[in-house]
Amino acid sequence: MAKDHDVELLTIEGREVRVTHPAKSYFSKDVKLSKLDLVRYFLSVAPGALHGIRDRPLVLKRFVDGAEGEAFYQKRAPKDLPSWLRTATLSFPSGRTAEEIVVDDAAGLAWIANLGCIELHPHPVRSADLDHPDELRVDLDPGPGIGWADVRTVALEVNSFLMDMGLRGWPKTSGSRGMHVNVRVEPRWTFGEVRRAAVALSRAIERRMPVLATSKWWKEERHGVFLDYNQNAKDRTTCSAYSVRPTPDARVSTPLEWSEVPDCEPADFTVLTIPKRFALIGDPHAGMDNAAGSLEKLLELAARDEADGLADAPWPPHFRKMAGESPRVAPSRAKPLRKPRVKMPLIVVANSPNKNEALAGLERWKTKHAEAARLLAEDDVLVDAMRGRSSTWTRIRVNLRHVPEEARPPQETPEPDDDPTRQWRESTRALKKKP
Repeated sequence: MAKDHDVELLTIEGREVRVTHPAKSYFSKDVKLSKLDLVRYFLSVAPGALHGIRDRPLVLKRFVDGAEGEAFYQKRAPKDLPSWLRTATLSFPSGRTAEEIVVDDAAGLAWIANLGCIELHPHPVRSADLDHPDELRVDLDPGPGIGWADVRTVALEVNSFLMDMGLRGWPKTSGSRGMHVNVRVEPRWTFGEVRRAAVALSRAIERRMPVLATSKWWKEERHGVFLDYNQNAKDRTTCSAYSVRPTPDARVSTPLEWSEVPDCEPADFTVLTIPKRFALIGDPHAGMDNAAGSLEKLLELAARDEADGLADAPWPPHFRKMAGESPRVAPSRAKPLRKPRVKMPLIVVANSPNKNEALAGLERWKTKHAEAARLLAEDDVLVDAMRGRSSTWTRIRVNLRHVPEEARPPQETPEPDDDPTRQWRESTRALKKKP
């Protein structure tokens, strides 16, 4: 190692990696961690972290102002790549393409960590075949008021169902409130087919656990733990194993054995504890690549669902309308068809790129409308993480279904009302209207 002003020079497997501003604070609340601390963390678990990203194109989620600042997504590889890092060119539903970085070794892992990439977001494909995923991803996302014990219960049911389908699931904490179950599959199905299998899985778990699990895309219809099948749509990524999440205690998305799931606690897995765990037990997912399975049984289940009249589930909003897809509109906004539908009385109270500012706006709305706020159930507050073109922003809506109609506050100008995509959407609509 050598220091040159505000640079730490690391030699990793014969390659030099510059860590700029090594003392820069990335975590300052429950734990104190610098950028260099995080680079060293990734090097301590490099075999496990690389197992989740090696030979896969990466979306760079960069926390350039530290984990407590706002992050942004960078699909295109930086122009100043070292000669020993490679790229792969992906195409997206929008018709655009992007040359994305591919990391294969510990030096590459340290190089992207220096960019502020503490979360690792690989695509579920290998660089030699970008059209056929080799991983199905089950993302368990708990709704408001849903406890960790319920997430674990649903995860165990997913494991049981996957075994019935002849597949093996590999569980890990998300590092936030949920869990991920990754399934290695043979790379002979398209993105559309893998997503179709994920929809069938989500609906099957909902049928098995109707109180605890849901496959409903629209938040106003959800309850319990949502199985987010759309994480398998092309262009979607989730954080991979050993990613560090921007929580005050620097939690880590941690691979587990199934025997650990019933008693695991997310707070036990942090940047401070994982290196010792990794040194003691290694990577619980080390055998994943040798367990690729077939999607045939899941796709047969999907065909039976379709034969029973189940339409395709809604896709993410930036995808074109798909054949067989049910109407892509929230029930509260749906136009009456043959039968009038009961629309949910939803109002928007805050829009902001900063989640904390949006939540502060919600509290101000509750203070202003105290009587209505008192009648809200926990799941009447919908906090939506919205994807913009290169970053996420937060929209907060309130469902007034439990408030008597005569006492419902009207839709007011949200406060704050900073939707970073509004100008882009308005200009796009204007262009479409031009002859």
